[in-house]
Amino acid sequence: MAFSLNKVMLIGNLGKDPETRYTANQNIPVTSFSLATSNSFKNKDGNWVNETTWHNIVAWNLSDYLRDSLKKGSKAFIEGRISNREYLDKEQKKRYISEIIVDRIIPLDARERSQETEGPHPADAPAPIDPGTGEDDLPF
Repeated sequence: MAFSLNKVMLIGNLGKDPETRYTANQNIPVTSFSLATSNSFKNKDGNWVNETTWHNIVAWNLSDYLRDSLKKGSKAFIEGRISNREYLDKEQKKRYISEIIVDRIIPLDARERSQETEGPHPADAPAPIDPGTGEDDLPF
């Protein structure tokens, strides 16, 4: 048996809010969005050039938590595989598209957002104990 591997790992920012549709016959959620990854390099003149690549992301049966965590501009880790498919456009012309079919998504800035909205206000946080004073309430 021949060995092959189709694995993609990306870290980037969502280009738009995810859109969720449902399959007609089985009512399974399919969520899609675009993800931008960037690369910087120096050109022959010595100037920095930023290059952005857009990826079409497709996730099946995405949890409500992940759908709510992913918003336009948010950073995410995507792991999956490349899939190429063809379809007919409105003029019945054959078109081709490459997509990343998701195996795993990890929102990378969801905790920052949840702490901003749900975490304790800095004035409400307990004062840190200064270990240099020797005055603490520990019995040992």
